[in-house]
Amino acid sequence: MKLSKFKFDLPENLIAMHPSYNRDESRLMILDRATRKIEHKSFKEIIDYFGDGDVLVFNDTKVFPARLYGNKEKTGAEIEVFLLRELNREQRLWDVLVDPARKIRIGNKLYFGEDDLLVAEVIDNTTSRGRTLRFLYDGPYEEFKETLFGLGETPLPKFINRAVEPEDKDRYQTIFAKHEGAVAAPTAGLHFSRELLKRLEIVGSEFAFITLHVGLGNFRTVDVEDLTKHKMDSEQIWISDEACKIVNSAKENRRNICAVGTTVMRTLESSVSTNGMLKPYEGWTNKFIFPPYEFSVANRMISNFHLPLSTLLMMVAGFAGYDFLMEAYKIAIKEKYRFGTYGDAMLII
Repeated sequence: MKLSKFKFDLPENLIAMHPSYNRDESRLMILDRATRKIEHKSFKEIIDYFGDGDVLVFNDTKVFPARLYGNKEKTGAEIEVFLLRELNREQRLWDVLVDPARKIRIGNKLYFGEDDLLVAEVIDNTTSRGRTLRFLYDGPYEEFKETLFGLGETPLPKFINRAVEPEDKDRYQTIFAKHEGAVAAPTAGLHFSRELLKRLEIVGSEFAFITLHVGLGNFRTVDVEDLTKHKMDSEQIWISDEACKIVNSAKENRRNICAVGTTVMRTLESSVSTNGMLKPYEGWTNKFIFPPYEFSVANRMISNFHLPLSTLLMMVAGFAGYDFLMEAYKIAIKEKYRFGTYGDAMLII
């Protein structure tokens, strides 16, 4: 599979800048792999495709306010700091990206907030844009974390080309978000409302929760034509015994198992036994899925409409089948479906 096969013309006005008014009222395209039929629905109608004993697997990661703006000492130049992950709690060390990177060197101090509420020192260069920051804060850890996150803003992806608005704090988070650590939302999960989950429960569907802390690697451009040479960034995952029991029981009883999003699919495929059963796991995954690929656990998938040349698009093509998915994307553009994080969804059965 070549990178160039995932290029298509996406009109800019089809990239969603805002979420739909209600979570479960975005549009939904149904792709039936057996019949090659494509149907158009509203997301809340997804309930018609699930019944007693079917399982939906969700990612319960929680997005933290990862984007901060500070000023460099002496020059006062504005610097964007994107928090990636905490490296050491006691020493207040964080792995971050800085922009513009050329201005920031080891030993520089950065100041954040009014009256320099928070100060950080650059102690290491990790990549061309990556730095390690030590935040100089003497108070208790909880107070530091509250100050840090109070200064941060919701880390909308750059292709949502607008200022962050108050609604983003709530809408760029799933309603079941629980474990903090993601810098991007698991977008397929954003379509589920409490009412829809309740209605799915009433028809007998079950829910399993895994955790993958979504990183910026999802938005990183692929710069090799031969996809076998692309390396995904590692992301932290947790698969509990309870999730395995729910999924494996459904599998044994020949019920449907639906991965809600690419992050769930990647997690499930990262810990599978030789007979196709899900195994408990806590660690890291850098699994990169693209066609052709034999999926072991889920037989259904919910996904948003992804941007050209993205690894997310490649994974969904692996599941739906490349030709069928690209045909569906052509129809989606013609029918003016909304693409990206806040866009519409598809269910592949």
